Amino acid sequence: MARVVKKKETFTLLEPNAASVQLAGDFSDWEKKPINLHKNEDGIWKATVPLAPGPHQYRFLVDGQWYDDPACQNRVPNPFGAMNCVRDVRGA
Repeated sequence: MARVVKKKETFTLLEPNAASVQLAGDFSDWEKKPINLHKNEDGIWKATVPLAPGPHQYRFLVDGQWYDDPACQNRVPNPFGAMNCVRDVRGA
C-alpha cells in the first residue's frame, strides 16, 4: 500500500485584536482537535499543517466564534447554515 505524502500548507489570518485563533477542519476532527495559530508582531496569526492531497474543508475559530478565511474563494455550504472554506492541496 502506497504511503500518502502530506504537503505542508500554511494558513494565515489577519486579526490583530484577537486573543486566540484556531484552525478547525476535516483534518482536525473539527472542534475536537483544533489547531492553535501563533500571532506574529504584525497581527497575523499563522499555522503550518501537513495535509494529504485533495480538498479539505476548514474554518477559523476567533475567540471561540466561527470565522471565514477572507483569502479563500472556494466555499461549500455546511449543515449549520454557513459556509466552509475549501483548501485544495495539490499532490507532490
